[in-house]
Amino acid sequence: MFVDKYEKNILKNDITDLGIIYRNYSKKQNESDICKLRSCCNKKKFKFYISNNLRLAIKFKTDGIYIPSFNKRITLSRASLGKNFKIIGSAHDQMEIKKKIDQGCEAIFLSPVFRIEKSRKYLGICRFGLLTLKYRRKFIALGGIRKKNINTLKMLNIYGMAGISFLKKNRPKNLGRFL
Repeated sequence: MFVDKYEKNILKNDITDLGIIYRNYSKKQNESDICKLRSCCNKKKFKFYISNNLRLAIKFKTDGIYIPSFNKRITLSRASLGKNFKIIGSAHDQMEIKKKIDQGCEAIFLSPVFRIEKSRKYLGICRFGLLTLKYRRKFIALGGIRKKNINTLKMLNIYGMAGISFLKKNRPKNLGRFL
């Protein structure tokens, strides 16, 4: 689940295999929010990641760092960060997947899988499936996920799924791994 601030009600969720990604691009990082989120994630045993800021990720002892698709510069080595520190990223096409692999990402959010309101482009099931088979990485489906297409996702070669608005609205139980 992607969040840009601490909200107590967002973390009231029955999912046990959940990850929280703090990404705040519109204003200065709020260290108080990060501290609250870290504490809450520890209590609920959720994974916690910080977007685009390795210094903060290390300072708050997060589970890893998230590199968004627009960040083409940062390249990290897992060896220098420890074996439990995860590097995850997002991509929208084959070129971005290659870049995320070069950046050291072990899991990649691939989106949008289904049609979404803010974009005319989406991968669709066939293209998404072909991309996940071509590259040996953990892929997380993102974009346009709704209750009616969850079963379709279960047929794909995915590590997990993420639904920003879906999770906030529905608070589903036992749908599989969410990163």
